[in-house]
Amino acid sequence: KRFRKGVWGTTLLQKGFPQLLDKHTPINSDLEQINYTTERGKRMKLLIKKLDERAVIPARQTQFSAGYDLSACCGEPITVKAGQTVKVHTGVAMEIDGDKSTVGLIYARSGLATKFGLAPANCVGVIDWDYRGEVIVALHNSSENDFVINHGDRIAQLVLAPVFTPEVEVADELSGTVRGEGGFGSTNK
Repeated sequence: KRFRKGVWGTTLLQKGFPQLLDKHTPINSDLEQINYTTERGKRMKLLIKKLDERAVIPARQTQFSAGYDLSACCGEPITVKAGQTVKVHTGVAMEIDGDKSTVGLIYARSGLATKFGLAPANCVGVIDWDYRGEVIVALHNSSENDFVINHGDRIAQLVLAPVFTPEVEVADELSGTVRGEGGFGSTNK
């Protein structure tokens, strides 16, 4: 058997986050799936609770998709008017089982955002580890055309990521860098 750490796994080790990495995940040429475990050796799982029997379980669409597609759960079509923001229910709640240092991030689906101007109103939604309520996506229509969402339409994607929460310490001075306080547009690009 061959073993691999995976790209994310290697990055996690470099960032000092080894508890998400299963160091001995066999390569399966058919699936090529990497399983992550916690520091106690427990496999990480994304637990999904259906709050509505019509809800669609979030799913990755390809073998190497980073995100789990979130789908609308609605009794009738929802019209998102041009320039409007609408909260779209998914009918599911979630828990990241196995590691409390993980967050769910809600990103736009690239096709909806680029073709129709539909994306999360807050750019990236954050689902904290301890949140157990329904996953609701606030979608904003930045186009000039109304957009209709039907039950089961894929509206956003959920990506899981590690979270770093260091202790906050007030400092009188910060270390110097070449960039210093150069902010917006400071590199002339």
